[in-house]
Amino acid sequence: MNQPLQTPLLDTVPTPDELRQLKPEQLRQLSDELRAEMIDAVSVSGGHLGSGLGVVELTVAIHYVFNTPDDKLIWDVGHQCYPHKILTGRRDRIRTIRQGGGLSGFTKRAESEYDPFGAAHSSTSISAALGFAVANKLNDKPGRGIAVIGDGAMSAGMAYEAMNNAAQAGNRLVVILNDNDMSIAPPVGGLSAYLARMVSSSEYLGLRSLASRAVKKMSRRMHEGLRKAEEYSRGMVTGGTLFEELGFYYVGPIDGHNLEHLIPVLENVRDTSEGPVLIHVVTEKGKGYKPAEESADKYHGVPKFDVVTGEKQKGSAGPPAYQNVFGDTLADLADKDNRICAITAAMPSGTGVDRFSQRHPDRSFDVGIAEQHGVTFAAGLAAQGMRPFAAIYSTFLQRAYDQVVHDVAIQNLPVRFAIDRAGLVGADGCTHAGSFDITYLATLPNMVVMAAADEAELAHMTYTAVEYDEGPIAFRYPRGNGVGVPMPETLQKLEIGKGRVVREGTKVAILSLGARLEEAKKAADLLEAKGLSTTVADMRFAKPLDEDLIARLMREHEVVITVEEGAIGGLGAHVLTYASDQGLTDNGLKVRTLRLPDTFQDHDSPDKQYEEAGLNAPNIVETVLKALKHNSSIVEEASA
Repeated sequence: MNQPLQTPLLDTVPTPDELRQLKPEQLRQLSDELRAEMIDAVSVSGGHLGSGLGVVELTVAIHYVFNTPDDKLIWDVGHQCYPHKILTGRRDRIRTIRQGGGLSGFTKRAESEYDPFGAAHSSTSISAALGFAVANKLNDKPGRGIAVIGDGAMSAGMAYEAMNNAAQAGNRLVVILNDNDMSIAPPVGGLSAYLARMVSSSEYLGLRSLASRAVKKMSRRMHEGLRKAEEYSRGMVTGGTLFEELGFYYVGPIDGHNLEHLIPVLENVRDTSEGPVLIHVVTEKGKGYKPAEESADKYHGVPKFDVVTGEKQKGSAGPPAYQNVFGDTLADLADKDNRICAITAAMPSGTGVDRFSQRHPDRSFDVGIAEQHGVTFAAGLAAQGMRPFAAIYSTFLQRAYDQVVHDVAIQNLPVRFAIDRAGLVGADGCTHAGSFDITYLATLPNMVVMAAADEAELAHMTYTAVEYDEGPIAFRYPRGNGVGVPMPETLQKLEIGKGRVVREGTKVAILSLGARLEEAKKAADLLEAKGLSTTVADMRFAKPLDEDLIARLMREHEVVITVEEGAIGGLGAHVLTYASDQGLTDNGLKVRTLRLPDTFQDHDSPDKQYEEAGLNAPNIVETVLKALKHNSSIVEEASA
C-alpha cells in the first residue's frame, strides 16, 4: 500500500505570497514536493504530465521573484500549468482537473486572478503579455507581462509577429523561452550560467548603458556599428542573435532546473531598465519522474496511472481509433498513388499522419505549429498536381481560415482537409472542441464537406477525397474510437452530394450528419416502440446537399429532424434554407434542427456533454414528440 504523500513545506505555501517568504535554500525542497504532488494528482485524474514536470523549478522561480498576480504570468498553450495551479490557491482542487465541475486543464481567467489570460492554443502568449505590458505602461502601472513559451510554439508565425512589435513595451515585457527539446541551444552548464548572470547583471547593463550614451555622441554610422558589434559578439558567445534583431535583450541559455542559476537571472531581469528581455531556459520534459523521462512522448498526456510503476490504466480493447483508420487508409492508398501527400501541424500521432509517415516518409510533412503555412503549402502542392491531405484538428484549422478561403477555395484547388477532433472532445473542453468547421467550411463556394458516421464511412470518404480533383474537399470525424462496424474490404467512391437511407419509415424522418448516426438509430427504435414509423438518413454531405433526398423525405413525412455535432449554421441551416427556397414547408411540415448549443461547453465526460447539448437519443425523441404535440411523459417512457 502506498504511503501518504508527505509535503511539509508545500503545505505552508498556499499562494505565492507565502512562497516569497521562504529562504532561497528552501526552494529546492519546495520544488521536489511540488513535483511529487503533481505526479500524485495526475495519477488520480489523468491529464498532461510531462510538460508540467519540466517547468516545476521555473514555476517556483517565477512566482518567487516576480510579484504575481500584479505581474501577469501567461503560460503559452497552458497544458504545463498544473504546478502553477497548485501554487496559486487551487491545490485542494487539483485532483478534479479536466473533470466535470473541476479545474480546467489549461489556464482560465474565470478560475483565478493568477490566470490573467486563457490559453489552450499555441503561440498566443507573447501577444497577450505585450498587451498587458503596454497597458500598464500607458497607465503608469508597475506590472510586467511575462510570457512562458515553449520552443515548439516558436514555430508559429504569431510569436514572431508579437516579438517584432515588442519594443513598445520597454522593460515591462519578459519572454521566457522554455527550450525542452534542445532544439536551439547546446547542452548548458556552469559557463553558460555564468555568462547569463553576467549579461543580465546591473553592473554589465550599467556599463553597457554608459557606453551607449558615450557612442551616441559619435556619428550615427559609428554608433550603429558599435551597437551591432556588441550585439553580435554577445550573440556569438551566448546565442540569441535572432532575438536581438527582433528588439529583445537576450539572456541565456540557462539550466531551467537549477534554482541557483534561475533565481539570480530572474532577479536581474526584474530589476533592470533594459527591455524587452528574452530569457532562454533549457528544461527536460518529464523531469524528475523516471517513467516519463524514459518514455518517447515524456508522458505528455496520460490516463490514470500507478505512481510507483508508471503503468498507465488501459482501456478495454475495442474498435480502432478514427485517426488510425484515416492514417492507415491513406497509407494504403498512397502505396498505389505517388501523388498523395500528408501534412500535419505538429500533431502526427493525433491525426494518424505518423502511421502514414512510417510507410511514406518522403511524402509526409510536419510543418510545426503553423497551420496557416500548412494550408497554403498544401495549396501549392495541389497546384503542381499532387494530392495533398491537410490533416488538422477542427479547432486548429480555425487558425488557417483565411488561407482556406483565399489560397484554396477561391482558386478552387483540390486540397483535401482531414478534420480530426470534430465535435465535442470531453476533458479538453471548449478550447479543443470542433464545433464550427461545418459552418465555416460549408459557407464557402467550391467546397465539398463530408462527415463520417463511423469508421467504415471514414475509410470510404478518405478514398473519395483522393479521387476528387475538381476542387477542395473536407471530411470530418470525431475524437476517439469507432463504433465497431466491419471495415470494408473494398473502398467505395461516394457520389458527391448523395446521402443514404439506413432505415425507412413513414411519419418521422431523422437526417443525421456525422457521428450522431448511432443515436439517431436508437431514437428511431424508441419512436417505433411508440408507434411512430421513422426513417433515418445518413446525409454524408453538408455541402452539396442531397436535395432530391431532402425533398422526398419532406414530402413523405410529417416531422423532419436534422441532427449534427456542430454549431448553428451547418446542416440544419442549409436544409432550412433549401426547404424555404423550394416551398417544402408550406403544407404544415414540421422541421426541427438539433445542433450544438450557442455556448462554449465546459470540459466533462462525453456522455454528459452530449446530454447537455441535447444530442442523444432521448433528446431526439423529445424533439419529435413536441413537434407532434404528444404528451411529454412518453419521452420518459421512451428513454427508460
